Amino acid sequence: MTPPGAILRLEYLPVSRLSQPAPDGEPGALGGVCFFHPAIADDGAQLPLLSVDMPLLEGGEPICEVWSSQEALRSGRHHGIRYRQGETLLFGCLTLDEATQLHLRDGRTPLQAATQAAYEAIFELLESLGYNAILRFWNYFPAINAVSHHLERYLQFNIGRQDAFLSHGRGVIGNVPAACALGSTGAALQIAFLAVRAEPLAIENPRQISAYHYPSQYGPRSPTFSRASLVKLHGRNLLFISGTASIVGHQTLHAGDAQAQTRESLHNVAAVVAEANRRAPGAGLELRDLAYKVYIRHPRDLVSVRQEMMKFIGTPVSAVFLQADICRADLLLEIDACGGHAISPG
Repeated sequence: MTPPGAILRLEYLPVSRLSQPAPDGEPGALGGVCFFHPAIADDGAQLPLLSVDMPLLEGGEPICEVWSSQEALRSGRHHGIRYRQGETLLFGCLTLDEATQLHLRDGRTPLQAATQAAYEAIFELLESLGYNAILRFWNYFPAINAVSHHLERYLQFNIGRQDAFLSHGRGVIGNVPAACALGSTGAALQIAFLAVRAEPLAIENPRQISAYHYPSQYGPRSPTFSRASLVKLHGRNLLFISGTASIVGHQTLHAGDAQAQTRESLHNVAAVVAEANRRAPGAGLELRDLAYKVYIRHPRDLVSVRQEMMKFIGTPVSAVFLQADICRADLLLEIDACGGHAISPG
């Protein structure tokens, strides 16, 4: 499906079908995320490709989520960040080993310090290039639900992320980027991001309290993300929905029931799509036209999750299913979605 005037394309490719990037100055791939188990080293890739150690639940060859642009592109590096940019969009990624932060004496945990350092490097890059808005962050790191230094690692990540936003004068409520944070089986913090020169609109879910307003029971700092980012490029409304789970208000529902959590998560996705259509009349976004990435904690739940998605949406959808730990220990799955851009079949 290729919307008229679409500047951005999403394609899922087996790793064997990845091609060399087009030369600088020509349109082509911006970058992406590859899912392997075990992961392979990614520093030698000519494209900014993040190689995440995360099993593909349906088997087969490892797969790469690749974003391409119709704009002339050029590549660069900045403090460990590999990126590729056009006039409108920039995709970048970086991997940072927490071990580089082991000898801190300022009270920060290694993950907190690594997260802050990574986000500050990203903000420095974007500010230097004139990309002040981030549409979407993808965050992956190991043992997301484990406790170390007397605090759950996801909560450590939230502190480091928020400190970086604040140190660069960026707001931590309201118009903040869409994002997800998943537990990988790798050994490092890995972040991919998509930035834009235009000003995106943050979309919230009327069924949920905004994540940045969560009460203190969810940690010393609230998560810094919106439920979705919406931006209009070349006359098209592009929607990037954050990792969406079985949460209503601020509470997890249906603990232990993957089918019910799938339905609740999809109700939340539908509510975000409806809110985006309300905020952007004429956008015409529909569940059946979105691309989905579904993170499932236990492989045994794959069949029931997929069946519930088919029943809810009512038509076969573009979806990739991955095994990952979710940011709350009582969540069994999380659903990412995006649409408005071109989506290559298969």
